[in-house]
Amino acid sequence: MGSQGVANGRGNATRAAADDVGSAAKAHFVFVPLMYQGHVIPAVDTALLLATHGALASVVATPSNAARIRPTVDFARRSGLPIRLVELPLDCAAEGLPEGADDVDKIPLGLEVNYFRALTLLAEPLERHLRAHPPYPTCIVSDFCHAWTVQVAASLKVPRLCFFSMCAFCVLCQHNVERYNSYDGVADDNEPVVVPGLGRRIEVTRAQAPGFFRAPGFEELADEIELALAESDGVVMNSFLEMEPEYVAGYADARKLKLWTIGPVSLYHQHAATLAKRGNTTTAVDADECLRWLDGKEPSTVVYVSFGSIVHADPKQVVELGLGLEASGHPFVWVLKNPDQYGEDVREFLRGLEERVAGRGMMIGGWSPQVLILNHAAVGGFVTHCGWNSTLEAIAAGLPVVTWPHFSDQFLNEKLAVEVLGIGVSVGIKEPLLWVGKKGVVVGREVVETAVRSIMDGGGEGEERRRKALALSEKARAAVQEGGSSLANLLDLIKSFEVDTEGCTTE
Repeated sequence: MGSQGVANGRGNATRAAADDVGSAAKAHFVFVPLMYQGHVIPAVDTALLLATHGALASVVATPSNAARIRPTVDFARRSGLPIRLVELPLDCAAEGLPEGADDVDKIPLGLEVNYFRALTLLAEPLERHLRAHPPYPTCIVSDFCHAWTVQVAASLKVPRLCFFSMCAFCVLCQHNVERYNSYDGVADDNEPVVVPGLGRRIEVTRAQAPGFFRAPGFEELADEIELALAESDGVVMNSFLEMEPEYVAGYADARKLKLWTIGPVSLYHQHAATLAKRGNTTTAVDADECLRWLDGKEPSTVVYVSFGSIVHADPKQVVELGLGLEASGHPFVWVLKNPDQYGEDVREFLRGLEERVAGRGMMIGGWSPQVLILNHAAVGGFVTHCGWNSTLEAIAAGLPVVTWPHFSDQFLNEKLAVEVLGIGVSVGIKEPLLWVGKKGVVVGREVVETAVRSIMDGGGEGEERRRKALALSEKARAAVQEGGSSLANLLDLIKSFEVDTEGCTTE
């Protein structure tokens, strides 16, 4: 579908009462993120960036996610930004899900497919809302996982862009492995194959890069996502051109789509007030308390450890990781998801560790103000699960990383950090967390200690990693400033989907 015809199919929009916020904007972007934190946070950041430059941005969320987003949106609205939150209930019961399962942490094991089917039920209420609340949308920016938004955009007669909270290197690797049937004839899921069409030798396994949603039970969804991607009107990506120019060009060419790299979108947040709200799902941690603790440490001496918003680490792994951090001798901030859910033996270990490293180690249960921490002068390295948000936030902060992938795109992000950019050290995990857990494999304390020391203690290789990380940080920050590639792309994105006086998009 092309980018024309937004003047048609408007239903009752012109007769409805308008929300004053953004009513004068020439472009109205409707963001439909996947309701996982790793997808929601960069989508909201992108919406804020567009609003900062005069476009109206609406963010669609189900109730539990709306509650998490609302403080950020309300703060922005009070600052005069044209941004809206569109809260739509999710009919969980229709797909056999318990009440409250719009919160992805409450989806019962084995019912993930049901959740994605339930999301498709948002199509009709979303379309009704957009027709009833002017100004009429000029573009839908849909997470690439939401194939159902194709029908919404078609019915509204507006263009639809795919949003990737991933890097071009990752999506190009996945695309080329599927496009060239690289796994044909490969029986072992752990047998490496060379990713074709990259211009350098990168090896992956089917276990690490099976393709988006190429898993039992998700076959139909995977096919729908691929078709929706092929039919989209362009791609918006949280990355920046100077970091991976060959992969940005390669993916745009492979898909024959225009690609706007507009990241790192986390750099929108220049003030502690908005950073402290970003992604916050709990009031358990005081951002000021974290910063005061870091203020007492020497520059570049603290290692930050976090495995993101999904991973609940194996009990044995928690113990080995804790002992490795203790043995490293470095101050650390360690974020643990739901520590109260561990058995008494692990909780007792954590209490003992906290006592032994008092003053040197800070342990946080649940949410942490990650970007604030990463950008503090005391922090010198990051032990990460290699989720793209975390990886890009580390790059923007100029930090070397210890890479510890768990699933999905994280293995490819690790390869970018270690093999392409040269800013990372791997702990050696080669299979997804689920497989590793079944085999009882843990990363030993010695491996943790060695990896932490390798990014924190200097030496020739360590200094080179730090130099590369700082150089990338400078490029990242320049990209979002006046004259930078990401800012230029953002402004072009707005211009491309503005409505002229006759009601048609300018593209």
